Amino acid sequence: MFSKNEPMLEIHDLYKSYDGKVILDNIDLTVRKGELVTVVGPSGCGKSTLLRLILGQELPTSGKLLIDGQQVGLPDASRGIVYQHYSLFPNLTVMENVIRYHTLSHNPITARLRRKEFEAMGMEYLIKVRLQDHANKYPHELSGGMRQRVAIAQALMAKPKIMLMDEPFGALDQGTREDLQMFLIELWEQEQMTIFFVTHQIDEAIYLGSRLSLLSQYYIDDRGEECTDRGAKIVLDKDLSHISLNSGSRMQQEVVELEEVILRKGFDQKFLQHVNDFDLHHNDSWQTLTTAETA
Repeated sequence: MFSKNEPMLEIHDLYKSYDGKVILDNIDLTVRKGELVTVVGPSGCGKSTLLRLILGQELPTSGKLLIDGQQVGLPDASRGIVYQHYSLFPNLTVMENVIRYHTLSHNPITARLRRKEFEAMGMEYLIKVRLQDHANKYPHELSGGMRQRVAIAQALMAKPKIMLMDEPFGALDQGTREDLQMFLIELWEQEQMTIFFVTHQIDEAIYLGSRLSLLSQYYIDDRGEECTDRGAKIVLDKDLSHISLNSGSRMQQEVVELEEVILRKGFDQKFLQHVNDFDLHHNDSWQTLTTAETA
């Protein structure tokens, strides 16, 4: 259903190294408008590094990274971000937190004159996240799930082209996490948002994503197992538009089998599949391999 949409995020032959150590190794990816892409992988594979590169907090060592056809620069309103730990000001009310982007992007006089306009806009987003009755409360008066919904509303207020989410439900209990997963699915469908969602939980990646990308440093190429100059690649890219939180039991056979595949191909350090065997059958998947990798 998403293949007809224009690309929103394009990553071409992207590498990222720190002090000579390769973290991300040839990342090729296209995310189309309206997709909810989940990225999962083992600890240390570079998931959050990839997200920071898209956000513009870091620069790639090499490669191209485009948002809506434009080269990614420093962080701006085109990319919203929601972190695991709530980026809320504790001394501000829910409403003041939500409209903070607008009050800070205008000079103090203009912000004061347009205060009611900003609050009307803020209320629209609080309604979307079902917190309209809590506008005058402070963060400490809210539950963890409610604070995270405020953070989502705060990010939405800037009307970003793509929403980046870095393990946003990781600090929540299981019941609250599942409630917010359902909430995010509903919001995504209503707003037709483009979301890039990083998580370490395989079941969350499967049930949230319309598409799942598995990032892993556990693979082999023609440089041999002794090669240490190897970073993480996308080793699996799968269309999940037919699986969702609304589709029934979490134990349906297809999901169980997919979890086992992800564990084996992405998390098992002893199962080193060759780069030529990666499951990259998604229409927007490809990889740019060097001669040494496929000698």
